[in-house]
Amino acid sequence: MNQVLTAAGKVVSIWRYPVKSMMGEELNSSYVTERGLIGDRTYALIDQKTGKVASAKNPRKWGKLFDFRSVFIDQPQVVKNIPPVRITFPDRTYIFSDQDDIEYTLSKVLGQEVRLMQANLEKPSYEEYWPDIDGLAHREKVTDETMPSQTFFDIRRADLVRLEG
Repeated sequence: MNQVLTAAGKVVSIWRYPVKSMMGEELNSSYVTERGLIGDRTYALIDQKTGKVASAKNPRKWGKLFDFRSVFIDQPQVVKNIPPVRITFPDRTYIFSDQDDIEYTLSKVLGQEVRLMQANLEKPSYEEYWPDIDGLAHREKVTDETMPSQTFFDIRRADLVRLEG
């Protein structure tokens, strides 16, 4: 049986985001599991007041996160042994996720009390801002949204993939 495959596209670059809603790192290669790239959104900041994941989906509250960059110190190879990350601040200074003062330092820079944690919550959630645009499910509103268990992804990976055949 000869089957002709048609290319749907090509991969031009691969990016991983070790800390949710912070800028990430471009990769030459990566290990992939059923949950995506190993190390992608492994860490997130948790708002100490609400217990919700800090997400740039609420830019009025967390838009500054895009001014930070996170990269792994060593290449993650297995899900159960994720290495620490280096977080670079907007002023180009940096801190490592395994430093004792990480939460104090991040809270001070962000002006809000946060905790850095790995994706191990059973029911993580975040706040999403909906601008006043026709056609959206909500308009000019902040809603509480859930994430898949033990991840910091905004939606389930399966929602992003369509299989043909």
